[in-house]
Amino acid sequence: MTTELRTAHHAPVTARRMREAALRFLDSLTDEQRGAATFDFEGDERYEWNYVPVGRKGLRLKDMDASQRVLAFELMASGLSVRSADQARQIIDLESILNVWERMQNVATHWRRDPELYYYSVFGDPAGPEPWAWRAGGHHIGLHFAVIDREVVSPLPFFLGANPAEVRHGPEKGKRILSQEEDLARAVLGSLDYGLKKQAIVDPVAPDDILTKNYRTVSPEMPLRGLAFSKMSGVQRDRMVELIRYYVDRAAQEVARNEWRKIESAGLETTTFAWAGPEEKGKKHYYSVVGPHFMIEYDNTQNDGNHIHAVWRDFEHDWGEDLLSDHYSESNHH
Repeated sequence: MTTELRTAHHAPVTARRMREAALRFLDSLTDEQRGAATFDFEGDERYEWNYVPVGRKGLRLKDMDASQRVLAFELMASGLSVRSADQARQIIDLESILNVWERMQNVATHWRRDPELYYYSVFGDPAGPEPWAWRAGGHHIGLHFAVIDREVVSPLPFFLGANPAEVRHGPEKGKRILSQEEDLARAVLGSLDYGLKKQAIVDPVAPDDILTKNYRTVSPEMPLRGLAFSKMSGVQRDRMVELIRYYVDRAAQEVARNEWRKIESAGLETTTFAWAGPEEKGKKHYYSVVGPHFMIEYDNTQNDGNHIHAVWRDFEHDWGEDLLSDHYSESNHH
């Protein structure tokens, strides 16, 4: 791997923490469980993901005992910031709240609302020298980390969602797990004067979902484009940076630092902020942030604007593809 790529993604502490967590998790499993949880690194399965509550491959929390679940959550937390690890646990717990709410509202649904239907997968051998990866996924969680050359880490795609976005009944009423994903974007929009806001609001109606959905790869043309960072002034720029940093800081500190350096080095001048839908709180809305190589996409449109999808992706770096290409170009056996 070239020195430039290695330096840009070098995260030895996080890589070691993930390797140790993955090995503890795998060592705790029976042969049958290990068969469900492990896959070859090569092939298409590593790229499979979804944020709706469909069945998928991997070992379910439902099929683990209590001690194994602890180790599964330790693996999940190994690549995340403390904040994001806490959000992910709350998102899983939200399934029980959603189940009660839908019954109270007599909502007919074919989805199963079950906090035990979250799946863990390990690709390749964390103990070996070759690239390996892990995945944790289920309703509104899509985490994908790849480790190359033992010390280089890729954290994308990175998806979190919440239904309900705001809990409207019971002892947790008012809870908003992904509050800042909405509030920081509203701060950007609210800081704009009339002329700039006209450039940022690209459609009075929000799309029904994030436009990049769960596609294996994304391109800059897929999310909506709006107001360029270069046209913003001081406070507006500060709020835009705060929004972007919030998404980048989903990852563990060492990884987040690397990802922010990449964004800064590429420059923010051409990065755009787009909003679709009304400005009024509680109404269906969407926004995207699109940079030279990265994108953030968010929607809160389903369930009458009380259902969030929020993803951070990279046009070249998803799944560690640029890192792997460079790694394999220098490997004799590939």
